[in-house]
Amino acid sequence: MMMHKPHNRIWEIDCLRGLAIIFMVFYHFIYDLNEFYGLPVNYEEGFIYFTGKAASTLFILLAGISCSLSKSNFNRGLRLLMIAIILTIITSIAVPGSHIFFGILHFLAISILLYPLFHPLHPIPLLIIGTLILAAGPLINDLALSTNLLLPLGLTKPDFFSVDYFPLIPYLGLFLYGVSLGKWLYNNKTSRFAYVPLAIPFIFLGQHSLFIYLIHQPIFLLLHYLFLDSGNLLL
Repeated sequence: MMMHKPHNRIWEIDCLRGLAIIFMVFYHFIYDLNEFYGLPVNYEEGFIYFTGKAASTLFILLAGISCSLSKSNFNRGLRLLMIAIILTIITSIAVPGSHIFFGILHFLAISILLYPLFHPLHPIPLLIIGTLILAAGPLINDLALSTNLLLPLGLTKPDFFSVDYFPLIPYLGLFLYGVSLGKWLYNNKTSRFAYVPLAIPFIFLGQHSLFIYLIHQPIFLLLHYLFLDSGNLLL
């Protein structure tokens, strides 16, 4: 781990991304205990539920902010989309019933690829469009289609299921909030806060968040297999 101030990066963005990955790993650990081993831990309310929502919200906002700072959004989006597609194939084969269709990686990839459409806009119109997209979410929740071809937009058949699902409506609204924040806070592409050395562990995790995202579930499943038997702790 590098133990000095990172160069040419906005440290607070990496720090927040590191916090998000910690929240996400914790939430998925609890989720696995409940879903795969039947341990009575509730992840649908309280602090555990909050960590899951906080993680996804931070990831989406930070992705929007980062787009206003990056010069290689097309390459980043395309690479992320390829990883997301591979992840869908692997989960469908390796863990039947736990497949991922348009999860957060798919969503982030498409949002980043759509960024050029929103790049010319001022922060205020971005906030307005983002708010309208967020408001449209509840309006389409009750709509049921006879096809899943529009699932990226949040329009699906009644029996559609995905372990991880982040449709463009409403989550593109959060992404546009991030784009707006990026234009407003980081117009000069420099940090807005005094550097805090204690943040180094979070910065390190944030800089490797994609790698951690891809390996943490296989590691959890292996650990669960080694230390849990039929939902009971092996002492």
